Amino acid sequence: MSQKSKNIQKEFSINLHLVEGHQYQFKVDFELPDVDELFVDEPPDVGGEGKGPNATRLLASAIGFCLSASLAFCLKKSRLEVKDLKTKVRGVIARNEEGYWRIQSIQVEVTPSIEPEDAHKIERCREIFERYCIVTGSVKKGIPVEVTLNFS
Repeated sequence: MSQKSKNIQKEFSINLHLVEGHQYQFKVDFELPDVDELFVDEPPDVGGEGKGPNATRLLASAIGFCLSASLAFCLKKSRLEVKDLKTKVRGVIARNEEGYWRIQSIQVEVTPSIEPEDAHKIERCREIFERYCIVTGSVKKGIPVEVTLNFS
């Protein structure tokens, strides 16, 4: 049985802690030794202070980063020199039929800068890079989320 065909699982965890004196600001600890904590917050129009990205923007950035990194990896494997790579993520939020705000769509535009004479080499990456993106593939399929509420 090949390594790819085995049912391998990798677990990860992060911790969030409400910042004292703030209604929606949380400190996120990624449990990575050389990674700083990140502060997240809701925008002022929903009662936050806007002192960090909210969950919608974090999800959009995760999708954009994952697709960008997947493309960069493929281009490197194809021995293409990437002079620059820019990604623009646009999202639309709207109320669903129950009246709750939901992300309705996300559009991602990835723009790598490569030498014009190498343009023909990008076709293979164009075909496959999206399949390697863990986040985008998971979001598109729908991720089961189990929620437990514990009171201390």
